[in-house]
Amino acid sequence: MPIGLIALALGGFGIGLTEFVIMGLLPEVAADFRVSEASAGWLISGYALAVVVGALGLTAAVTRFERKPVLAVLLVLFIAGNLISAVAPDYWTMMIGRIVAALAHGAFFGIGAVVAAGMVAPTKKAGAIAIMFTGLTAANVLGVPFGTMLGQAAGWRSTFWAISGIGVLALAGILALVPKAGHGDTAPGGLRSELRAFRSGQVWLSILVTILGYGGMFGAFTYIAFTLTEVSGFSASTVPWLLIVFGVGLFIGNTLGGKAADRNVDRTLLVVLSVLVLVLVAFALTAGNQTLTIASMVLMGGFGFATVPGLQMRVMKYADGAPTLASGANIGAFNVGNALGAWLGGVTITAGLGYTSPIWAGAGITLLGLAVMAFAAAKAPNALADSVGSDANALADSVGSDADALADSVGSDADALADSVGSGANAPALPAVR
Repeated sequence: MPIGLIALALGGFGIGLTEFVIMGLLPEVAADFRVSEASAGWLISGYALAVVVGALGLTAAVTRFERKPVLAVLLVLFIAGNLISAVAPDYWTMMIGRIVAALAHGAFFGIGAVVAAGMVAPTKKAGAIAIMFTGLTAANVLGVPFGTMLGQAAGWRSTFWAISGIGVLALAGILALVPKAGHGDTAPGGLRSELRAFRSGQVWLSILVTILGYGGMFGAFTYIAFTLTEVSGFSASTVPWLLIVFGVGLFIGNTLGGKAADRNVDRTLLVVLSVLVLVLVAFALTAGNQTLTIASMVLMGGFGFATVPGLQMRVMKYADGAPTLASGANIGAFNVGNALGAWLGGVTITAGLGYTSPIWAGAGITLLGLAVMAFAAAKAPNALADSVGSDANALADSVGSDADALADSVGSDADALADSVGSGANAPALPAVR
């Protein structure tokens, strides 16, 4: 494994931390700035919107430059944004800091995915992207709970000082360890050449799958605290630990999903999205059972994030040698999916459908994503005769027999989850890669 991937993952860790840790510090931030919690919540929403702007606008502005120095400049921007947040004297100054950091977020992951894929052989590109995104999953598993504890113990500003320090370490790592160009790295082109990628219908279909497939999982997750306390009966004090369980699923799914996507991107996405629909339905039906809820949390995180490397790789695959802007657009699509899922889940709760309704809504959105993915796979150049035609039976087996795999995965270790996500053509999950 190229050591430069570790530097990219560290950058992803810092960026993921600054996005999510504020959720646990909103009461302290709101009290410090004397604003309502609803107003403080805009520090999250404003960040998400700025990610989309950065993923498209900032990426478009830097397409003609070498990618390594661009990544370094983006991390400088990220560090500056967190420093502004750490010293902000008022609410609006902190909002500016959040927006500055968020602009770097979308462009960093979009360009970083291209750089990561260029550092390895063609058969390992999705796995390399998964390694970079491991930083994001680690931010959820470790960074958020410990960052929240630091902020509660030493003041919320201390967390943003710590994130700034992580940004400095990631910047040093990228400058020292990331090569200027990798094995299959495409040379950066101008904006016009990058825009040509959007002539491909497959790029647009891939972006739509990202919005729907990932948005369904995030919609279910957005209101998970209410589901856990009001439906499953957990105390509020146990929710952070249950979120760590969810984060473990993210980590495992991201790793195994990347390996499977290197074998066959479309087949992996078809199987994983199919199983994710089943997991969400099962979760909605069994949310009143605490043991099954814990299992559903792991599986929802695992199968939900197993889509990420494949979705990112698919967009880059069909971008016709100009992947940078398309990659950035797909990072924006993840955040559009987040907003869609959260909005629809809120609509169902407001309609009085209960705290399992966002999970049902997530299952519906994901099912739409699966339908788009099946259409995209059927229409793709060199359409997947194996996955969609001659392997239709294998896919049916993998989705149908996943009930056994899900049962084995419930409360089991990472090897059981790997059996659900990364097994071979005759097993009930994803094709294994060695």
